[in-house]
Amino acid sequence: MPYTTEEGGRLNNFAKEPTVYQAEDPTGTEKRNYVFLGIVAAALVGGLVFVAYSVSSVS
Repeated sequence: MPYTTEEGGRLNNFAKEPTVYQAEDPTGTEKRNYVFLGIVAAALVGGLVFVAYSVSSVS
């Protein structure tokens, strides 16, 4: 573990730094999957809102 010695003999420990890398752009297939998942999520939220509205407006 990397550490430094300060005045008086105290040790100062440092965390290990993670390796940094550049993210790659998504491929065409990944982009299509993101669009599909977005549509499914929007439909799910819309369905939940519809059910909540229909249950709360019962008179």
